This record gives sequence, structure tokens and C-alpha cells, in this order.
Amino acid sequence: QLQNKILILTICAAGIGGTFQYGYNISIINAPASYIQVFMNTTWLERMGVPLESNTVLLLWSFTVSAYPLGGLTGAMAAGPMAIMLGRKMSLLLNNGFVIIAAALSGCSRMAKSFEMIMLSRFFTGVNAGVSMSIQPMYLAESAPKKLRGAVALTSASFTALGLVLGQVVGLRELLGGEESWPFLLASNVVPALIQLTALPWFPESPRYLLIDRGDKESCISALQKLRGTSDLSAELEEMLAEQAAVKGQRAKNPWELFQSPGLRWQLVSIVVLSSAMQLCGNDSMYFYAAYVFQEAGIPEDKIPYVVIGTGSCELITSVTCNMIIDYAGRRPLLLGGYIFMAGWAIVFMVALSQQTQISWMPYLSMACIFAYILSFGIGPAGVTGVLPTEVFDQMSRPAAYMICGSLLWFNLFLVGTAFPFIVKSLAHFCYIPFLVVCVCTALYVWFFLPETKGKSFLEISEEFRKRNFKTETRGGFYKGPEEIKTTPL
Repeated sequence: QLQNKILILTICAAGIGGTFQYGYNISIINAPASYIQVFMNTTWLERMGVPLESNTVLLLWSFTVSAYPLGGLTGAMAAGPMAIMLGRKMSLLLNNGFVIIAAALSGCSRMAKSFEMIMLSRFFTGVNAGVSMSIQPMYLAESAPKKLRGAVALTSASFTALGLVLGQVVGLRELLGGEESWPFLLASNVVPALIQLTALPWFPESPRYLLIDRGDKESCISALQKLRGTSDLSAELEEMLAEQAAVKGQRAKNPWELFQSPGLRWQLVSIVVLSSAMQLCGNDSMYFYAAYVFQEAGIPEDKIPYVVIGTGSCELITSVTCNMIIDYAGRRPLLLGGYIFMAGWAIVFMVALSQQTQISWMPYLSMACIFAYILSFGIGPAGVTGVLPTEVFDQMSRPAAYMICGSLLWFNLFLVGTAFPFIVKSLAHFCYIPFLVVCVCTALYVWFFLPETKGKSFLEISEEFRKRNFKTETRGGFYKGPEEIKTTPL
């Protein structure tokens, strides 16, 4: 059907310049790391007449790497106000400006003999990723029909994984990962930005944003017709109007207002736990170990980059699989299964690492653990975590909720990146114990406290959380009689 095609094309147009950039920019920085460090040293030598000490080079490199999550945190904080004032689609379009600036800076850095331009470029790239990681899932979930909401919003994770794999491929020495071509590799993120700037203007704004935030019913119906076609829109429009009535007279909330509202207590706790767990579960740290484990397994050093592409492909395959099953399996089983399997594989991985030199086949078990851990992450936590803020918060709280989620995601990415080398140093082969604890605690939280949101309208989900938030008051015996009498026909 034409309408299904329009929805699919909207997803692609939003994704290619959205969360794709997050995955792509995380992976393209790995290949030229040694060349950029040499460039820093050479530039300093030309300027000052003395070379840098190895520790200073390492410090400058860590500043360059840290600029990305710092930019991401800035972007996440800006995403809420942008989504409210500019709209979801316009925010995604303007967000490409940060990447274009970043590409210009990194592309010209060698010519200008300035490694500071690379640092600044990574900051702007991070801002772009921070905005898109918050706004893209919001835009897509608000544009999707109820029965496909999970699958459509989850495409954000698939685009992240696709970006990760393509970044690994483009970063190969045979393509743009060589010593001469690394400025072009860092500037190549301008291509997805230009594709989005060309494609996304042709597709509609989020119908929910148009009706509930802007109060523009005609534009909302027009957007719905483009996305759904000539099928009967009355039921969906009625649901949106009910949602509009529920938030009538309210303005968009600020992040600190969510913390003060008792009616949003469990929603907030849920997204704080799950957003933190997504980065603190140790998935990104698996990539840190990948090269070492593959080397121990006897894979030649020049072939390791090709095997590392396999790890990114694992995440892509599982996120696409998760896309297909989320609206059948539900959110809770995928999250539960993901964290339970990751906890199991973390134990096996630590045992395998401790026996790496004693038993000949242990490196192969370590290899299997890396792939299994990434697969377990991809099947649930990677995608479902980004869908939940859209589903558990109403229209007025949603942008602020994504600001909190995004800020936690980027802060924890920075925290793990900074702390993990020290964890490895102090715990050696048992460095996955903190991640194991996070996985077990998150699985317990999901099992006991997170309700299923599959196939429910936003109002039904809000009502379910309202009962949880005020359950203690009901149990405490607060007298509700007169309110009930008022609503009876007697």
C-alpha cells in the first residue's frame, strides 16, 4: 500500500540523519586513532619546536574522545525545548547544521594544522547525536499507528546499529581508514545529513504534535491522511482528541517538574533505571575487549578489523529481529530476556578470561561470549529502552522525559568510558562484576515494577501508571466516595 510506503520512507528519512549518525560517529573515530595522535604530535612540534610527551598525547586524545559525549549531553538538554518550540520534524532538519559544521572542521583540520578543530568537530557531532537520539524516537512513535508503534519507534536502534556497521566498514584501511584519508573519514558524516535535508521535508510532521501542542486539527488530519491514507481515521482522531482533552490547559513540563510530580513517580523511576542500565550494562565495553580476545584466538592482527565488523553486524541483526517481534512479544519479555542473558554471558565471559592462557579453547569461548553478549543486548535493551519514554509519558511530559533519558545516557557513556580502564586494572579478569550486578538488578526491576505497554493507547498506559502512583493513597483508605457518586447517573 502507498501509505505503508510513506510511513517506511518517513522512518528512513528520519533515521538516516538521526540515530544513524550516533552509531556512525562512534565507530569512525576508532580507525584513525593512531594517525590523529601522530598528527597532534607533529602539529605541536611544528608550533613549539618540541614534541609532546606520550602521556600528553594520550591526554589530548582522551579530550578528543570525551568531546563526543559532552556534546551529546548538550544536545540532549537542548532536544526538549527544540521539540516543543520547533516541532519534531523541524528539529531533526535543523540538527543537521551541527554535523555540517563538524564535517567542515574535521575535513579542514589537517590543512589548517589544527588538532583543536578535531576536538570541536567531535563536540558538534555529539550535539547532533544528542538531539537526534531524543527527538527521532519521539517523532516516529507519535507518527505510527498504535499496533505498529513499538516496531516503528524501535527502528531508531536499527539505524544506530546500521551506522555502527557502516562506520566500521568505511573505516577499513582499503576505504577511508588510511593515513592519507582520515580527514575525509571524519568528514564523511556530512553525507547522511545532506540526504536527510533533501528527503525529510517531503514527509509530514507528527500528527500528535500538530493537534495537542499546536491545536491545529486541520494539519493533524492532513498529516494522518498522508501517513494512513483514505482508511477511516475517526477512531485514531478520537483517541488523540481524548488525549488533548486530558492535557487541556497544561503547558509542556520542564525536567525538574517531572521529579516534583507524584503522578509521574513510577514513569520517572522506570526511565531512569532503564536509561542508566543501557550504558552501565557493559555492552560498549565488549568492543573494548574484542580486539584482544580475537588476537588471543589466533586471528591475524590485520584481519581483526574485519572480525570486529561481525560484532557490529550482530547488533544490527538483533535490532532488526527485535523490530519484527516487539509488537507480538511485548516490551517486558524482550527487556527481561536481554538482561537475564547478558548476566549469564557476563559470568561465562569472566570465567573464560580467567582461563584464557591455561586452556587452549578458552579464547574461542571468549569470542562466543562477545557475540552472545552483543546479541542479547540487541534483542531487547538496545531498542526497547528508547521506545518507553514515548509510551509512558503524556504529550506535555514527553520532551522533558527524553531530556532526562538523553542526559543519563550521555553521562553514563562518559562515566563508563572514563572508569572502565580503572575497573580492568583493579578487577582484571573479573571486570564484568559491576556490569553483572547492573544486569541482575535491572532484570529484577522489570520483573516486579514495569507494566506491559504493548497494544495500549497512550491514555490507557497513563491510567495504568496513575493507579500505581496513587496506589498507596488508595490503600491508606482515603475517602473517594463523593467523587464516585458524582459520576453515577443517579
